[in-house]
Amino acid sequence: MSQTHPVSTEKTIFGHPTGLFVLFFTEMWERFSYYGMRGLLILYIAASASSTDPEGPGLGWSAKDAIWIYGWYTMLVYVMSIPGGIIADKWLGQKKTVLIGGLLLCAGHGTLAIPSETAFFTGLALIILGVGCLKPNISTMVGGLYKPGDIRRDQGFTIFYIGINVGAFLAGFTVAYVAYYWGWHAGFGLAGIGMLLGQIVYMAGQKHLRHVGNFVGKSEDPEVVAASKRPLTKIEKDRVIVLLLSFLIIVVFWAAFEQAGGLMNLYTDVKVDRNLGGWEIPAAVFQSLNAGYIILFGTLVGGFWVWWKKKGRESSSLFKMALGTMIMGLGFVFMMFASKEAASEDFGKAAMVWIFMAYLFHTIGELCASPVSLSFITKLAPLKYASIMMGLYFAATGFGNKLAGTVGEASQLEPYKAEMVASTEQMNELTEKKEFEVKENGKLKTIEDYPVNQDKNVEFEVEIFLNSADEVQLRRHKDGENLTDLVAFKDKELKELKKELKSYKTDEKNPVHARVLFEKDQDAAQDIENRGDGKNYGVSFKIEETQNKQEFKTFMWITIFTVAFGILLIIFLKRLKKLTHGAEDNEGTEYEEAEGFEIADGQE
Repeated sequence: MSQTHPVSTEKTIFGHPTGLFVLFFTEMWERFSYYGMRGLLILYIAASASSTDPEGPGLGWSAKDAIWIYGWYTMLVYVMSIPGGIIADKWLGQKKTVLIGGLLLCAGHGTLAIPSETAFFTGLALIILGVGCLKPNISTMVGGLYKPGDIRRDQGFTIFYIGINVGAFLAGFTVAYVAYYWGWHAGFGLAGIGMLLGQIVYMAGQKHLRHVGNFVGKSEDPEVVAASKRPLTKIEKDRVIVLLLSFLIIVVFWAAFEQAGGLMNLYTDVKVDRNLGGWEIPAAVFQSLNAGYIILFGTLVGGFWVWWKKKGRESSSLFKMALGTMIMGLGFVFMMFASKEAASEDFGKAAMVWIFMAYLFHTIGELCASPVSLSFITKLAPLKYASIMMGLYFAATGFGNKLAGTVGEASQLEPYKAEMVASTEQMNELTEKKEFEVKENGKLKTIEDYPVNQDKNVEFEVEIFLNSADEVQLRRHKDGENLTDLVAFKDKELKELKKELKSYKTDEKNPVHARVLFEKDQDAAQDIENRGDGKNYGVSFKIEETQNKQEFKTFMWITIFTVAFGILLIIFLKRLKKLTHGAEDNEGTEYEEAEGFEIADGQE
């Protein structure tokens, strides 16, 4: 149920209230900042602190730990929507709470641009608080622009949803490339500029939002005041129950969908051939595929459901959410194909087409489920709990994000670890010189040197097997160079490695494969006086064959669970619809001329 509605004399654009487009552009730039930062987040956390990649050093966490922190962050971002909704409903109203959220987000993204680990986590904390204030309340304000039974409502949310994805699409390219050429923190800084633009749009457009987002405790409308004080009716209680049940769909949907920013993002970085005409596409750019597809297909999917409903066929929000979950889950079939292709050859990589197809199915599923679920809440939520219910929706999204992190984390093996015992000279013989930027007398200059001389990482593609004497052997894949004497394992690691090698029945002709990383300890790398001493290097790797199997199983079980869950929902659809007490049955034909987004005649 909406809080407030525009008066009939309000101007419209494309048949919708002008305020919708103020919120459209506000959310577009806010999502530019969020998704721009999100595309870099897990890659930055997992990037080595001694990285020689163009983006520069990251935090140096393992892929497993990076997915863990990503899951917690994305959960907290949305769980904070609960207190954000309470603040709006009990004290400030949605409009003021969105304003505060925007200011917190500007501060948070600006802080991320500072190259410091403390600034990084401080920035994340501010973004969590800012999104919590902004996200549930700006969505509720969109619902408040439409009267009950207004058939334009779902399309209004679809337009709003397209705004979200225009921002995400632009961020996927611009922020990713800025980070690639100028470093991680330049990318974070550009995301902050986007948020600042969104805040300016919101503050400048207040005159078009006079009738929405106001604190109901101060409303002069007797109906609003009465609704805020009276207890819930039986119908309202049933509708709250069905809303709470629908949040379970949200958890499952986002637990699968949000693999995009975590597991699929890392998978694209490592296991997908991103070369196009001799040019490597940054992994973060692929995060824009989902948004690009939504821009292309958003109105088509919305129009399809309007046509479907006019035909008298099943088109309830719960049906769309169930179907969307199934379609999205089927997208992981293409990730299974990608995993099979990558595993088909030594150190193989999958073709980009599988990622394109996976994101296409994810997007069609999202367009069926997500904007509809937002509209569903504004139709069923009691007036005095409108923002709180929206907050619970985003909290469910947050729990789905955390579950996504848990699933992604489970797909990553713990790496084997060892110590580098090779001398600097030995490592230099095995590597080639690269260009590095070093600071001398306060000035940056470019030099050509071996990586270990500059305390940088070295990675080899290695074949691993047991010889006839039951000893672990490592040899370089490209030329068969023996690397065994470069590393020393602890007894426990050696025992576990031998056990796995025996399970594959490895020998000199039947090795397994691993990308073996030699990485300087982060603290030791800060000691400039001992640079190039070859000490304090750790060694880590995963067996490619085992990691490929683990990822394939993860993609397979996500597919099975989401499709089965969607089918179960459709089986119980009639019972769930009864609890809505016909909330969606009263959507009449008023404003149907706006269904195709034609320009309607607005009046002063």
